[in-house]
Amino acid sequence: MSNDEFRAAMSRLAAGVVLVTAREPGLDPDDPTAPMGEDVGMTATAFLSVSLDPPLVMVSLREGSRMDDLLAEQPLWAVSVLAESQRHIAGRFAMKGRISDRLLFEDLPYVRGAASGAPMVGGALATLECRTEQTVAAGDHTLVIGRVLTASVPSGEGGPLTYFRGRYRALG
Repeated sequence: MSNDEFRAAMSRLAAGVVLVTAREPGLDPDDPTAPMGEDVGMTATAFLSVSLDPPLVMVSLREGSRMDDLLAEQPLWAVSVLAESQRHIAGRFAMKGRISDRLLFEDLPYVRGAASGAPMVGGALATLECRTEQTVAAGDHTLVIGRVLTASVPSGEGGPLTYFRGRYRALG
């Protein structure tokens, strides 16, 4: 089996789209006046519920990606389940080769999570704040299993944003 055959087969699996976010630790964690680190975000389609008791979720991160490196040192992170109207957010944070995420967050409405300090996008269908419980190396990815610290459903409007056959789509 070739990688192309595998990719073609997996593109037939519809997936929900989320924005995973975290805040880099400050330059000097012992000095409260030191500058805070930057907010980082990443679009993901490999995200799922693992357990209800305790509440655990899992996200798959490309090994060596900025988010993979950050979550190796920052155990607190957040997830915004994107609505079908938020396709532009998914595309923005899926761009390869970007230098800084600061500009990506600049014009987005968000609230900062009380438990994680990470940005959670306004208008998301659901938001979760997590603490990493376990990481598992899996081929060219890292599976990050997080305990859900907070969960909310800030917006009940609209359907979920999905990813199918290489494109963002609305359900239905």
